[in-house]
Amino acid sequence: MALKQAIIRGGLESLYFSGAHLALRPFLGGVGAILTLHHVRPPRPGRFQPNHLLEVTPAFLARVVGDLRRSGIDLISLDEMHRRMTEGDFARRFVCLTFDDGYRDNLQWAYPILKEAGVPFAVYVPTSFPDRLGELWWLVLEAVIGRNDRIGLVIDGHDRKFDCKTIAEKRALYDEIYWWLRSRPSEAEMRGILRNLAAYYHVDIAAFCEELCMTWTEIAQLAADPLVTIGAHTVNHPALAKLSKDAVRSEMDLSRSVIEAALSIRPEHLSYPYGDRGSAAAREFEVAAELGFKTAVTTRPGVLFPEHSRHLMALPRISLNGDYQRLRYVRVLLSGSATAMWNGFRRVEAA
Repeated sequence: MALKQAIIRGGLESLYFSGAHLALRPFLGGVGAILTLHHVRPPRPGRFQPNHLLEVTPAFLARVVGDLRRSGIDLISLDEMHRRMTEGDFARRFVCLTFDDGYRDNLQWAYPILKEAGVPFAVYVPTSFPDRLGELWWLVLEAVIGRNDRIGLVIDGHDRKFDCKTIAEKRALYDEIYWWLRSRPSEAEMRGILRNLAAYYHVDIAAFCEELCMTWTEIAQLAADPLVTIGAHTVNHPALAKLSKDAVRSEMDLSRSVIEAALSIRPEHLSYPYGDRGSAAAREFEVAAELGFKTAVTTRPGVLFPEHSRHLMALPRISLNGDYQRLRYVRVLLSGSATAMWNGFRRVEAA
């Protein structure tokens, strides 16, 4: 992971300091972009933070907003983005800000910054989180490894023991188990493994939702502001590609109905959990379209091109990654140069 981060950082630095991102922007920058965020909060103590990529500081968010304003890019809502895409109104480049999962720090730290700046933004809510039934399993895994020097786990039928005394060992073990869990053929198997792990090592799964996720009352407070769009993010935050088509439809549609019942707002925009190719692809895009969503976003990296108007259920986003909190990296990413290289210079990935 450290090597991968160094390579990515090196590529971003090279594009920026060579000026290549400026030269390529007219050809690769597209018409706009959708930014992905999760947590916005002050830096936390502790060296073992494998989910640090999911959080940025309030100061960094404020700098990004200020930089976008100074650059002349329009900061717009998802509805306005949908209008521009469907009507072909590409006179001005735009950016949409989106937050996945409905964390309380979005209200506490991000909202005051965006409210003061008059910036629209969207929050995609998995309804099991405010219902206090959700499983933030990636944080459960972090807690198990962080609190123990040695853990045991049955992997592919073998009872294995792992030493994790040092920070380096913990980081390596987290990456290994995280991706092994993500590769499980079914969502039920993966969740079952985590529940057993949490029970054995006395980690309270429910406590993470209670501590970190907004209640319905808090979400309603945000939703009352015209700047805020509430979007659907399924019920249980599963990797949809591992579910049956009927279950995929239920996750999407029920989440929309629950939000409507709680807030009297029917979401018209959707975010696929995880959002990568292994979690959402052509079948999921088709279901979202059948259910009548205006747009649906992935986490596939990329900017928006006019061609995306024909693929509104498969929109790419650019992540504001906590491991890369530099304005110059954001400028490179919004230029489209880095993501174009990542995507092999394919403008649309909708399969």
